Amino acid sequence: MNRSKWHGHARVRAASLAGCTALVLALTGTGAQAHSPSHHHDPARQTLGAGDGWASHGTGTTGGAAADAEHVHTVTNWAEFKAALADGGSAPKIIKVKGTIDAVFEGCEAFAAPGYDFDAYLEKYAPQTWGLERDLSAEPDDSPEGLRRASAAQQDTAIKANIPANTTIIGVGRNAGIKGASLQIKGVDNVIVRNLTLESPVDCFPQWDPTDGSQGNWNSEYDTAVVYGSTHVWLDHNTFTDGEHPDSEAPTHFGMLYQQHDGELDIVRGADYVTASWNVFTEHDKTILIGNSDSESTAVGDRGKLKATFHHNLFSNLVERAPRVRFGQVDVYNNHFVADAGYSYSFGIGKESQLVAEHNAFTLPKGISPAKILKRWNDSPLTAAGNRVNGRSVDLIAVHNAEIPAETLRSGAGWTPTLRTAVHPARIVPVLVEHGAGAGRIR
Repeated sequence: MNRSKWHGHARVRAASLAGCTALVLALTGTGAQAHSPSHHHDPARQTLGAGDGWASHGTGTTGGAAADAEHVHTVTNWAEFKAALADGGSAPKIIKVKGTIDAVFEGCEAFAAPGYDFDAYLEKYAPQTWGLERDLSAEPDDSPEGLRRASAAQQDTAIKANIPANTTIIGVGRNAGIKGASLQIKGVDNVIVRNLTLESPVDCFPQWDPTDGSQGNWNSEYDTAVVYGSTHVWLDHNTFTDGEHPDSEAPTHFGMLYQQHDGELDIVRGADYVTASWNVFTEHDKTILIGNSDSESTAVGDRGKLKATFHHNLFSNLVERAPRVRFGQVDVYNNHFVADAGYSYSFGIGKESQLVAEHNAFTLPKGISPAKILKRWNDSPLTAAGNRVNGRSVDLIAVHNAEIPAETLRSGAGWTPTLRTAVHPARIVPVLVEHGAGAGRIR
């Protein structure tokens, strides 16, 4: 290419980028409605805007917006946080988190049962002595596994926080967060969680299961947040991360990764009407699970529910489940997915799932095919249109079927989302999400 042509192309590209940036800055400005759901002067009293995803359905989601002065708390430590949650039952409440709250500030040792010894655990259950045929469920209470169970039970009680109905939890300023905790949004209605960096809890006492797979495996508990049988939940402008404890720094035992994390966000057991907007999900393996089982006993409570919307989120450096879906009508639009070398897949197509994935952007490293974006676990049709991979329009279903014909996917989820805010073209989504998503970005 001659120099004059090169400069011509450069000017066109620069003008295009400038136009994109100007549009993004306009959309993410203080007056934008793209991710400012209401215009109340106090972000803690903002409610989910009309038509903003499944959580706006029916009665909508207002959280603790109606709280009186006695039920507005500012908390700076784990004890204050749990006390604020318990105050007033299901009366509307607002909990403002200032700074970073650590649920495991005393360290894992504080949960260990008397006599628990990890080295003794490794010695007893090593595959070369214990084998891979027997699980550990029958081990007595005074065994290394029994002491591990007792230790795990103490951590379970300490780090789980039950979120009541009609509650807003919001970070103050740009640096608020909760680490080491599991937020349990269980069996309630009308909850808002915003503007928090949520560092994944670390399971201090993972269980070794010799019968899991051909080599055995470590299994851990504690999702960062779990929506269990709850309705009208809005998760907005949060950052979900493994933070100081990434899997890349975890040791191996018995030849397997010593996995101390579970999910970042699970939506299970008949949960319904959830919107996750402008969040960052990063540095994690099993990220988001919607519907936790194929079993018919679970399916009875999940069919017709598990309706969730994900928009303008950043999914960065994840392995899988962004999300993995069973049963639910799940709308995923205007998100940016940025993969690294450890990438497995983004969308898991599970039993009776009805996924609509539209106008998303994907940034994949060299050598990773767009065919991997979809993973078929069951034969459930989906809708996937208007998506771009590395700046180019890609038919995700067609490329998957061409490269993985043994796992053919069918097009057409059977429903059309109507509860959407502004839908942006996929080409501007990466910059838009970069400027707007995550904790500390509420305007």
